[in-house]
Amino acid sequence: MVIVKKYGNRRLYDTEDSKYVTLAEIAAKIRAGASVRVLDAKTNEDLTAQLLTQIIFEDRDTARLLPVPLLLQLVRMGDDGLAEFFGRYVSWAMDAYLQARQNMSALPAIPSFAHAAFGAMNPFAAFMGGAPATSPADELAALRREVDELKKTVRKPPR
Repeated sequence: MVIVKKYGNRRLYDTEDSKYVTLAEIAAKIRAGASVRVLDAKTNEDLTAQLLTQIIFEDRDTARLLPVPLLLQLVRMGDDGLAEFFGRYVSWAMDAYLQARQNMSALPAIPSFAHAAFGAMNPFAAFMGGAPATSPADELAALRREVDELKKTVRKPPR
């Protein structure tokens, strides 16, 4: 576990490497698999959640994932509403996404169908490195092709 101390001047000190680090360096460690805990240097208050949120939302590509009207509504909800929204819905959506992703990877016989169907219903595809968004017409055409292919392989010979 990497312990990072956050000082009042917003500087971050990695106690494992004994040096000041940037937000990007901490993000790189996390992406490499390290567990990080961030503590206020004076009070020892756990600031891990705040720093992780900062890493997510300060990434310049992340800003495009959430539309402005949604962000405005989240701000208007206040702390209680946000806690409920993130605690229930986002956790549920992430669990559902990971389970669907795992289930789809278990179906190698129909990868293009799974890819087309899953990409169409996956709100986190861009965030999680999934398929790029395609138009609904393209997705529908891909699904139709896959259904036709499945019909050919499933058809029973005449009796």
